[in-house]
Amino acid sequence: MASTVRVQAPIGQRALFLTTLAVPLTGWTVHAVSLHRKLAAARRDPLTGLLGRDSYTAKARQITDRYSAAALVVLVDLDHFKQINDGPGGHAAGDRVLAATATRLTAWAGSRSAVGRLGGDEFAVVVRIGPARRELRLAQLTQLLAQPVEVEDGVLVDVAASVGAASPDVLGTTDLSVLQRAADAAMYAGKHTGRAVLAGPQHATVPSINGRRAGRPGTSTLGRAA
Repeated sequence: MASTVRVQAPIGQRALFLTTLAVPLTGWTVHAVSLHRKLAAARRDPLTGLLGRDSYTAKARQITDRYSAAALVVLVDLDHFKQINDGPGGHAAGDRVLAATATRLTAWAGSRSAVGRLGGDEFAVVVRIGPARRELRLAQLTQLLAQPVEVEDGVLVDVAASVGAASPDVLGTTDLSVLQRAADAAMYAGKHTGRAVLAGPQHATVPSINGRRAGRPGTSTLGRAA
């Protein structure tokens, strides 16, 4: 009888110790999961779900550094977006256009890409597309982005986007700031033409601030990862 008591007591103590230990561990696990979710959400744009500037920059650099022969940096700027925001539908209509643009960019780029919203109606994509297919794929993108967007029941808004692209093999560099500057200059060279422009070496020499064409919104602030 006494031996039974001696055996059971340590087992009970161990169980109590493990239970006591599990309580804070469980609490920390819940906290860690919650923190991870908050950090993941912070890395994404809350309206479109795309990568924020810092997260986009980090992922974009990984792609350009690893796949320099096939990487393509694409900048997208919505045309006449202010008119949509100031129109009858107001900011709600503008938000739907931004969300629709994000969905289209994600579908076009695929899963092995970096798709980010730089701010306002500016978007950036880094995707793997070989030289032989670039013009075709960029033409497909401009057509996709030009499709009307339904902003409320049955109401469609015409949209258009300017698209510029740059690639490491053409410019001879994997520097993301240089590539984005060239893509930005190429985009403005084809502004309102309905066609995408692939940057040449001349586009990389346009004066810039933080890798963007001087005077562009956001040139005073760039993601910390850049």
